[in-house]
Amino acid sequence: MSKKVLIGTKKPFAPEARDATLSLLKEAGYEALLLEGYEDPAELLAAVKEVNALIVRSDKITDEVMAAAPELKIVVRAGAGFDNVDCEAATNRGIVVMNTPGQNSNAVAELAIGMMIMAARGKYDGKSGTELRGKTLGLQAFGNVARRVAEIAINGFNMKVIAYDPFIPEEKIREAGVTPVRTLEELYQESDYLSLHIPATEETKGSVDYDLMSLMKKNAVLINTARAEVIDEDGLVKIYEEHPHFKYVSDVAPLNKDVLVVCDGDRCFFTPKKMGAQTAEANLNAGVAAARQIIGFFEDGDRKYQVN
Repeated sequence: MSKKVLIGTKKPFAPEARDATLSLLKEAGYEALLLEGYEDPAELLAAVKEVNALIVRSDKITDEVMAAAPELKIVVRAGAGFDNVDCEAATNRGIVVMNTPGQNSNAVAELAIGMMIMAARGKYDGKSGTELRGKTLGLQAFGNVARRVAEIAINGFNMKVIAYDPFIPEEKIREAGVTPVRTLEELYQESDYLSLHIPATEETKGSVDYDLMSLMKKNAVLINTARAEVIDEDGLVKIYEEHPHFKYVSDVAPLNKDVLVVCDGDRCFFTPKKMGAQTAEANLNAGVAAARQIIGFFEDGDRKYQVN
């Protein structure tokens, strides 16, 4: 009997990406199923009952979902972040969790740069803005997305780029034309633009707090294409109230709606939904990569991108 693979996406892939992913699975002899644009979590619970593999985007894959899927062997998050999957529960149930690192990197990087330009030009309000050329861009973490942001900023805008990442050797950062800094405090103090690329973990949730944000220069801009959870939103509200020149642009809506009340239109911007990976190219890359990883897992035991 062929393996059953469900593409379960509340936020659907672009049609070309969805079709290419389904075709790849079918060509490999798998039964490819589709659930997209669902509203009720019960629809996902019903759809996973007999599946062996699951491809998701930002969908919440909880222990309840896994309990409803007794044949499930692998979950692939089509994207880099995987905090929407309960990895501990998956491990306890013998389910492999993978992500598709690097597949969305350029799309997210281009959005981060675009948001910087928008902030520099005052959201195109007709008033004089500033240029990116010669400004200092700080990167908090230096993974795939941050590397691409650095490349665009250096080659396209002649920006000075600095980065803080205690998990990457300084020489690797320097090889990319980026200057490593030793502390987060230095990163926040020196940056005209500061782009967040950290995952949402127990260590990072709420870590971008008032103390760090208060170190930023006058008219500095904080860019968040990572996760809402990494921001201490009480601290963000306090910064807005005390620092009239602080700007925040984000690809993730605030968890605390008080932020929207305090934040005025000139100093903040939130995309209506998470848009970092919302390009046809990124969708295609991530969907096809997820399908290939599932095929490799079942056919060859390949666990290269396992995260749990």
